[in-house]
Amino acid sequence: MTATYKKHILQFKQPSGTSRGILTQKETWFIVIANNNKRGIGECGILRGLSIDDRPDFEDKLHWVCQNIHFGLDNLLVELDEFPAIQFGLEMAFLSLESKDEFVLFPSEFTNGEASILINGLIWMGTKAFMKQQIKSKIEAGFSCIKLKIGAIDFKTEIELLRTIRKEFSVKDIELRVDANGAFSPTEALEKLKILSEFDLHSIEQPIKQGKFEEMARLCEQTPLPIALDEELIGVSSVTKKEELLQNINPQYIILKPSLVGGFKRSKEWIKIAEKQHIKWWITSALESNIGLNAIAQWTYTLNNKMPQGLGTGSLFTNNFVSPLQVKKGTLRYEPKQKWNLNF
Repeated sequence: MTATYKKHILQFKQPSGTSRGILTQKETWFIVIANNNKRGIGECGILRGLSIDDRPDFEDKLHWVCQNIHFGLDNLLVELDEFPAIQFGLEMAFLSLESKDEFVLFPSEFTNGEASILINGLIWMGTKAFMKQQIKSKIEAGFSCIKLKIGAIDFKTEIELLRTIRKEFSVKDIELRVDANGAFSPTEALEKLKILSEFDLHSIEQPIKQGKFEEMARLCEQTPLPIALDEELIGVSSVTKKEELLQNINPQYIILKPSLVGGFKRSKEWIKIAEKQHIKWWITSALESNIGLNAIAQWTYTLNNKMPQGLGTGSLFTNNFVSPLQVKKGTLRYEPKQKWNLNF
């Protein structure tokens, strides 16, 4: 068995705004395992400034993994707790290697093209006019759930946008989610949540920065609007720590990005703990290429979660790979007849 890796820079079609800044490109890495004339492909995607494995020795660790691929998946995963993106890519690559088709990791009605996954439409931060235009196009495209990034422009402007949407579309027409990416300060967060709650929102993701456990626990207890933890889950690897975090904060939802929390196995640990505590959850991509998104989507379908998932990110890039994934009328579908166009 041998393994190699390859770097790929995804270019955004247009600059995409979050409260942490403007994204113009996304760095990702592919690990390719070969054995007995078979190949397995995994994606190790990091988000600069967010992933805990955004560190100078990331590529060195990837090189080490390829040199020691003979250790096997389980042994390697134990050595990679500080590198969740590599854990995910490695788990995906081994699943790909063992599969009949290297791109069908979880065969189902979804990969047969017989079923779809309900997804939310993502609205990036920008000027009021730009955000309104995005909202209009998502609604026209048939999305029944829209997620808005908030926290980068003036809060009053964001409230006006939500008011405009709700004047035209009731909660029965459109489910609205917002993602603050930790933009609110702990002192102002509750007041802002009270204002946001007037618009029948489904939830708000990560209203304050991760790591402020007492403040977040207090917010989740007092909030008039369901709170979903996202960044808060990054870097928590042991089952005990996961249990403590959810018990102490007790959020209404958690959001799982396999690239950021260490792959499918570790995501399932979060799900098991959350369900035990009656905390709901959904799955979101972390701006992977279509290779990683394909694996996450197939896995997500097997979980049988009927909520809209955050898997509509494949069309963001100019240099993504042509794949069987298609977004149609607010759903993600898999078209088995569509071939991949990989150049490696």
